[in-house]
Amino acid sequence: MLVTGAGGSASSNFVDALRLSGNRYRTVGVDASATHLHLATTDVRAVVPPARDARFGGALRAVVHDQGVAVVHAQPDPDVLRIGMLRDDLGGAATFLPAQETLCVAADKNRCAAVLAAAGVSVPETIAIEALDTAADSVTTLLRRHEKVWVRARAGAGSRAALPVRAHEQATAWIAWWVDERGLQASDFIVSEFLPGREFAYQSVWQDGELVAGQARERVEYLYGHLTPSGQTSTPAVARTVKDPRIDELAIQAVLAIDPRPQGAFCIDIKENAAGEPCVTEVNAGRFFTTSNFFAHAGLNMPDVLVRCALGERAPRQASSPLPADLYWIRMVDMGFVLVPGADLERWHRAAQ
Repeated sequence: MLVTGAGGSASSNFVDALRLSGNRYRTVGVDASATHLHLATTDVRAVVPPARDARFGGALRAVVHDQGVAVVHAQPDPDVLRIGMLRDDLGGAATFLPAQETLCVAADKNRCAAVLAAAGVSVPETIAIEALDTAADSVTTLLRRHEKVWVRARAGAGSRAALPVRAHEQATAWIAWWVDERGLQASDFIVSEFLPGREFAYQSVWQDGELVAGQARERVEYLYGHLTPSGQTSTPAVARTVKDPRIDELAIQAVLAIDPRPQGAFCIDIKENAAGEPCVTEVNAGRFFTTSNFFAHAGLNMPDVLVRCALGERAPRQASSPLPADLYWIRMVDMGFVLVPGADLERWHRAAQ
């Protein structure tokens, strides 16, 4: 079993879930960083070029051949897209990725929002930025209908280049900074209705167009959210399981809107608007959330399910969000993670009063 981005936390948590399964996986980790690869928890480690490098495919095939890899799983978004292109040229190793067109749609937040809206899926009102000199008009258009708008890059994870603004001057200055200092283009940005409500995340595995396993959670606190202009990072320090049919139904609707016969991993971000109605903010196809081991430790091991599907097993179908509500996943950098039932957490809160 090979995982890319092995020096990162998302891949480390994926490997943690596989080991938790009790199945005897032999894990191979690859990463473009020879430094970060020292953090990898896999049985074998190897350095490969970045996914954008022309040598990536050959290097990956060599590792697959030398290590006898049966399944390749990509976690970083650039790796997902590139391995999707290489899926039939990996020396017989399976990927269990969604269709390449699905990966491309999900990778472009503006395109994904348009596809979802056309299918009747609730999404925040969104406008693509065409150029820096027209950004002010786009922002002003949305501000006429919404108190605040959300400027962000149309590709990338972790709330990349995201900023909530109340004036078009703030938005244009923000975009101009990223253009001047980070080499982005104004057309790399979108502006959306800002959603002030609770944020949810739905992780799922699909096979032959059917939901195999899926679970919803709420992001309660963010890692270092207090240090960002937006107040969030998309990576939770505290999350909890929820049982909310609205979230499950909307997430499933979103997956089927971008792929009528989904296969592999799909993760959906959902946030409530000012009226408390959930809206899909993005779909991540082909890889898991960073905290994929949260549900695994709670009893729903989706990384293990994905690998078994990739190996040709027909996994038993489960009802959506089978885990009990209010299981809290608490984590911090350099401190690991812990699963705490909500009732236990509440007792501690009462004792502190």
